[in-house]
Amino acid sequence: MPNTKYIAVNGIRTAYRRLGRNQGTPLVLLQHFTGTMDNWDPAVVQPLAAQRPVILLDNAGVGASHGQTPDNVEQMTAHVIAFIEALEFKQVDLLGFSLGSFIAQQIAQRRPELLRKIILVGGCPPGQGSSTFHKVISDVADKSGADVLLHLFFTPTEASQALGRAFVQHLSFDGERGPNPPQQVFTAQYKAIAAWCDAPFDVAALRGIQHPALVVQGSSDTMFPTPQSVRLFEGMPNAQLSLYPDSGHASLFQYPALFTEQANYFLTAQ
Repeated sequence: MPNTKYIAVNGIRTAYRRLGRNQGTPLVLLQHFTGTMDNWDPAVVQPLAAQRPVILLDNAGVGASHGQTPDNVEQMTAHVIAFIEALEFKQVDLLGFSLGSFIAQQIAQRRPELLRKIILVGGCPPGQGSSTFHKVISDVADKSGADVLLHLFFTPTEASQALGRAFVQHLSFDGERGPNPPQQVFTAQYKAIAAWCDAPFDVAALRGIQHPALVVQGSSDTMFPTPQSVRLFEGMPNAQLSLYPDSGHASLFQYPALFTEQANYFLTAQ
């Protein structure tokens, strides 16, 4: 991975990395619950960066970024919008995974002119129902490290767990961290996701997202159940849906070659 850079966004020292080509529409990657730039699998990032500029960032208060971690999706979204503007991008593509997919939906609704295409992985619209999320997180309270990722992101089958272990081995952490402890990030993002899940489902808001969208999901997501991604696909008028077999929340990391082939085709197609 390239070196971490910093840019002031509304007075907040925000960490990001840029890789890939210098020309083309930048693809901004938005990470999952408690995830940082280091949680992106190079097996996903590198094939995407081979065809376009790719931007990784740690949102406010997360990972190597400074500031306070917002406890709501609206403020997280506002910071990403300001980040895109600080880099002087006129238009970008978005890849939002899990919590990142919530932010991508919000940007598409609030600032549609900033976006060209969006990819939503392991996501759901508002109104998922927080009981599922609370239970899934409580189930990993006694786990740590790789065991958490293997439990949350992959199915219990031998094949899925083996691919999960390969994913974990791909990750490397460079040790760059901001001032906020992981518990503060966990608490704030947990509250934000719970509020998103408790919000009313608004199909009109989804129908207002006119961008070409690729919705990707695993066959057995327990974090945000697979039917919710189908509902997301059904609500957006220009969306397509791809469901991956024997896979959980992190379908893109279980099948990186399949995902990047589909994503590259989607992003380059006219």
